[in-house]
Amino acid sequence: MTRLQADLVVIGAGSGGLSVASGAAQLGLKVVLFERGEMGGDCLNYGCVPSKALISAAKAAHDAAKAACLGVAATPTVDFAEVMGHVHGVIAGIAPHDSQERFEKLGVTVVRAGAVFRGRRTVESASGPFVRVTARRIVVASGSRPRIPDIEGLAETPFLTNETIFDLRERPRRLVILGGGPIGLELGQAFRRLGSEVVIVDRGRPLDKEDGAAAETLLAQLKQEGVEVLTQATTLRASPTAEGVRLAVKVDGLPLQVDGSHLLVATGRAPNVEDLDLDAASVAAGPRGIKTDKRLRSITNRAVFAVGDVAGRDAFTHAAGAHAGLVIRRLLFAQPTDADALVVPRVTYTDPEIASVGLTEAQARARHGDGIRIVTSAFADNDRARAEGDTRGWAKLVLDRRGRLLGATIVGRHAGDLIQPWVLALTARLGPRAMTAMVAPYPTRGEINRRVAGEVFTPLLFSARTRRLVGLLKHFG
Repeated sequence: MTRLQADLVVIGAGSGGLSVASGAAQLGLKVVLFERGEMGGDCLNYGCVPSKALISAAKAAHDAAKAACLGVAATPTVDFAEVMGHVHGVIAGIAPHDSQERFEKLGVTVVRAGAVFRGRRTVESASGPFVRVTARRIVVASGSRPRIPDIEGLAETPFLTNETIFDLRERPRRLVILGGGPIGLELGQAFRRLGSEVVIVDRGRPLDKEDGAAAETLLAQLKQEGVEVLTQATTLRASPTAEGVRLAVKVDGLPLQVDGSHLLVATGRAPNVEDLDLDAASVAAGPRGIKTDKRLRSITNRAVFAVGDVAGRDAFTHAAGAHAGLVIRRLLFAQPTDADALVVPRVTYTDPEIASVGLTEAQARARHGDGIRIVTSAFADNDRARAEGDTRGWAKLVLDRRGRLLGATIVGRHAGDLIQPWVLALTARLGPRAMTAMVAPYPTRGEINRRVAGEVFTPLLFSARTRRLVGLLKHFG
């Protein structure tokens, strides 16, 4: 047993843990980092990076097939093995930035093993070579894993998750996806565009946390592309077959059999806390992860902090990065921090993309009743969208009765990029008027932000009262 003393222990080398470890080490702290899996965590190896690489390949195939509307005839040929080669090439290109070698050069002691608490400030490696570290502070950044539902026969049925699907080298003939959240919809559309038949089975409404009209826009696109989506579907059993897999489901009270060559389980994420022995450190946890206060500190052990998926808040890579920044500010600079005040956007990287920040229309109505106002602007009125031959989607603002911004949703190409001014607006507490003062380059899709902001003031600007005022003021111009 090697015994070490450190200023900081970080458990988990995903995006949040690596950001904390690198920041603390570069500022002079003695840091020990535990990681039992791949450096870079889920985002690099199984999540954001490989999925977006796959989506990009699928989009290239789809755009080539649809280019005839622009006067360009093309017939794409998909080499699935080469597509997966591209995916793993992207991972390999980014991996050095997250590598053990890089962090050791920064001065971090890297222990390639899981971590187990042995006291309120003590952590030990779960496997050899055994290392025990006592530290002033401990940051848990152990991430999350696919949540596997309790369905009869599923344990005996071969299935994929986001952690295994990128190991495929042959294209699935018919991919059945259990779950209609962002992961299921993103991968479902991508595999369909790459040539697989796809069936998505969801127990409720896909993307039920997002704007209902936005979800319907996407579902219409998926249907057009040939993706079958079963909603309000209860999965009763799963079983292996000679050709692959079979789900027995019930839709609107009627039994239905769904067969496929492959099954992808995409029913959400579960925080990785079970193997940490949190009780040994008196760290309280629940279904969403470690119970933390607004500083991301454990409510039962002031020496322990949590970031990312185990912090009981937004389970996004960009949220983990933001958490890491807050923890660094708190631990190293003693600054006041408030994770609950973070404005965290959400993006589903389908085509069209769905991006949102703040409250959706339904959430605002639940909180404010009828005292809200909705304004929209369609990409059909955007000249760049017309030039590109893709006018799908719209932008929507949600305002309270005083005109204060509560939330924004954008559906369309590059929505994840276009939502960012509204993230800034909510963060800086700016209203739509600030957006109307912006000069947007023409022609760009970004003009839709200025246009939808202008819609807020259109009724007042062109009202009878304003016309009377103009009639008076014209004599003084």
